[in-house]
Amino acid sequence: MNIFIVDDHELFREGLKLLLTTRGHRVIEAPDGRQFINALPETPCDIVLMDVEMPNMNGIEATINAMKIKPDIKIIVLSMYGEEQYYYDMIDAGAKGFMLKNSSIDKVFDAIEKVSNGDSYFSEELLVNLLDTMRVHKQDARDAPDNELSGREIEVLYNICLGLSNQEIADKLFISKRTVDKHRANLLSKTGSRNTASLIIHAIKNKTIRL
Repeated sequence: MNIFIVDDHELFREGLKLLLTTRGHRVIEAPDGRQFINALPETPCDIVLMDVEMPNMNGIEATINAMKIKPDIKIIVLSMYGEEQYYYDMIDAGAKGFMLKNSSIDKVFDAIEKVSNGDSYFSEELLVNLLDTMRVHKQDARDAPDNELSGREIEVLYNICLGLSNQEIADKLFISKRTVDKHRANLLSKTGSRNTASLIIHAIKNKTIRL
């Protein structure tokens, strides 16, 4: 694939480029969002590995502009601890994946594969960091209006945020996978979320799961 690394730390870019090229990927680099946007119209690009805080143009603005130029482009955010305040903006801008810069290269490859196939990706370390101080806001399913989440849906949502698969959630809650599939579909519909990443961000932002 054609992978664009956008990061203002040259040593980080060079190290990541070396590891990606060993897998046969073609790597393009930019030290900031502005140079990335200037090069993007004429550059074949499948995946972008995007830093958040950069000079000249940050990752949020660069993502917004990139989606206007190439609406199908897939952007994975490379973040540091303490940058959680940017996640909402990056999701709104169109980012499909989030991972910490200290993630292993195998997890980078995993993120690239999942996002290129149309899925979303949250690194486990990032989810642990986000959920470390979170608690579930419980509701009684009998009292919940149709446009709100039932208690069971919140349980499923919490486990989605933990990164569990539908089968793992089913085993944990002692229900069938088909039931979990239905709950996940209802969660996406009720929250207006397009994918798992936007569902997680919606849950945190609207305090269904509270910091």
